[in-house]
Amino acid sequence: MTDIAFAWTALGGDPALLSRVTTAERPGTLAARLPVRRLARACVGACALAAAELGARRTGRAEVPGVRVDDGAVAAAFHSERLLRVDGRAPLSFAPLSRFWRTADGWVRTHANYPHHRARLLDALGLPADAEPATVAALLAGRTALGTEETVHAAGGLAVALRTPHEWRASEQAALVAARPLVERATLGTAPVRALPPLDATAAPLLPAAGVRVLDLTRVLAGPVATRTLALLGADVLRLDAPWLPELPDQHADTGLGKRSAILDLAVRRDTFEELLAGADVVVTGYRPGALDRFGLSPEALAERHPALVVAQVSAWGAYGPWGGRRGFDSLVQAATGIAVTEGSAREPGALPAQALDHGTGYLLAAAVLRALTERSRDGAGRSVRLALARTAHWLTDGMPYDDGPEAAGTPRADEDAHVPQSAWLTEADGPLGRLRYALSPVNFAGGPADWAHPPTPWGSDRAAWA
Repeated sequence: MTDIAFAWTALGGDPALLSRVTTAERPGTLAARLPVRRLARACVGACALAAAELGARRTGRAEVPGVRVDDGAVAAAFHSERLLRVDGRAPLSFAPLSRFWRTADGWVRTHANYPHHRARLLDALGLPADAEPATVAALLAGRTALGTEETVHAAGGLAVALRTPHEWRASEQAALVAARPLVERATLGTAPVRALPPLDATAAPLLPAAGVRVLDLTRVLAGPVATRTLALLGADVLRLDAPWLPELPDQHADTGLGKRSAILDLAVRRDTFEELLAGADVVVTGYRPGALDRFGLSPEALAERHPALVVAQVSAWGAYGPWGGRRGFDSLVQAATGIAVTEGSAREPGALPAQALDHGTGYLLAAAVLRALTERSRDGAGRSVRLALARTAHWLTDGMPYDDGPEAAGTPRADEDAHVPQSAWLTEADGPLGRLRYALSPVNFAGGPADWAHPPTPWGSDRAAWA
């Protein structure tokens, strides 16, 4: 079974539709010891096929449009946050305290890009708010990696001890992650579904998600990639953030394409939020499991109030087990699951060539939403879908061959020149944030959109209301 077929099966897709997919393979893209290129291609391919399937369903077409997955476009999209330019300026990357640190017995990886995460890290270490990296390095050099992990976690910060693949596989969390499907899917209740506007089969471009309302309650990076993809496909995506948790500007510019952005305190403006929920088709959450439950946003609570909703959740470690309630990011999952050891050297840990767990899981999450909408159009039932970066990591490390050769037979290939300039997958546009250079979406199907309908709006500048 090909990698795309595995992802498509995990999404509940019809295997007969795989014949609609062709691939343009470009050896050398996303080069790594692990099969990152295969994973990336599979996630994008499954997403594009899900979009084409929904488009055919809504327009009444007998045949699903053909899907084309190009490794060059996929690689550019998986580097979107690095390729972004705002008025010619390169984006700010990881903060100084987001890195690997040598400890007394190994290594620990911290994440402190957001101000509140930096504050919690330094507070947990007993350091002042203005502590420099050299001070942190000197302190951690005398501490154990696991001890630092637990101390920072207890303070609400983000730190993970570096583990080998064997050490991770021996853990309880790893066993629970491996036992789960790549995409967890469940049917919620049945209720009258909000009518979507009819789609014209001759319209160009074909927007399979046109008229679909998506509440975007996600942050960094998998969730925003998923909702950015739904916006590309025509959905009205409204991202909501708490007023005290502003998004990083460059991150917002990268993942805000096609969306609207509003500020809403869920505790204070609960009536407004419930009105938005009542008019939504999809709710996507990307906070750690349980963090939003007090607002009635667990799948169970949502199913009770709005049975026809599609509820999509993404987390770092999975919504179960001893790490189920932990915060996490792609870089931390790479450190914990042994990926950083596999990609590193005898001297220091390494990393994947892109934040592939985030991006890959994001496209799978978008695909799961699209497939849920297709299924809902048949039976009127809401759906719950769940994904986890750690489960995607398990697929990467334990679920596919460690080679960079052609996929197994079953998916047609397009023989094309592998050496296409990266600029082929980039475009520029003026908008409220300035002149942006950004990566085009790799989700490609016959008649589908080539670009987003509009550039990002300033963070928090839109009304908390449906368009």
